[in-house]
Amino acid sequence: MKKNIARFAFTAVTALWGAQALAAEPVTVTVAASPVPHAEILEALKPTLAKQGVKLEVKVFNDYVQPNLQVSEKRLDANFFQHIPYLDKFNKDRGTKLVVASKPVHIEPFGAYSSKFKKVADLPKGATVAIPNDPTNAGRALLLLDQGGVIKLKDRTNLYPTVKDIAANAKQVKIKELEAATLPRVLPQVDLALINANYALEAKLNPKRDALFIETTSPYANLLVARADNKDSAGVKKLAAALASPEARKFIESKYQGAVIPAF
Repeated sequence: MKKNIARFAFTAVTALWGAQALAAEPVTVTVAASPVPHAEILEALKPTLAKQGVKLEVKVFNDYVQPNLQVSEKRLDANFFQHIPYLDKFNKDRGTKLVVASKPVHIEPFGAYSSKFKKVADLPKGATVAIPNDPTNAGRALLLLDQGGVIKLKDRTNLYPTVKDIAANAKQVKIKELEAATLPRVLPQVDLALINANYALEAKLNPKRDALFIETTSPYANLLVARADNKDSAGVKKLAAALASPEARKFIESKYQGAVIPAF
């Protein structure tokens, strides 16, 4: 009888230990991110998330297409690199159904850079201006060129203008659409390049310090994106909360000194 009781007690304790070990097993969340600042922000939050039972795996991408495709195809859980105008356009064009999974996290001021001129007034007639070739960021670049006085658009409220929407081009600038990631590299070859802040920072260009002009207002806050079937999962929700935490704000403000601005 005593042996049976002892055996039962041992089995119960072993089962309890097993349950505790299972409960302590971290949830893995895989996230696609641009190298700077997105991946850096995620890496900074890893220790905090680990304490909450979330193992964060960051997969770095240098383009704006694969992160969405791989989340949509369930190869990855979420991504952190884009804003809502880009997400909406991507979903419409590609037939994906990705969804917003967090509050707005940060704004990266889009900037106009030149290695040849110090101010916009110095741009010569017929200057070559390079902008991103994806529809959302091309539109964003054209809006910034309008803001900077280089061109005038027909409708400034349209978030997706194209070169066909240019109403006035006093300097007769030539718009050259290129892959966004290549713009820092071609900067010496053009007169002006409009570069997304993540690629600018990666190339050691600070929007606040080095751009001839930057966005003064922006609807382009970056945030976490996932699928409808996992946006409310424990891991993704904890990550979303961490991205809008005082710790995240402190890291962004101290690390980027105004080149990246918290949006929460």
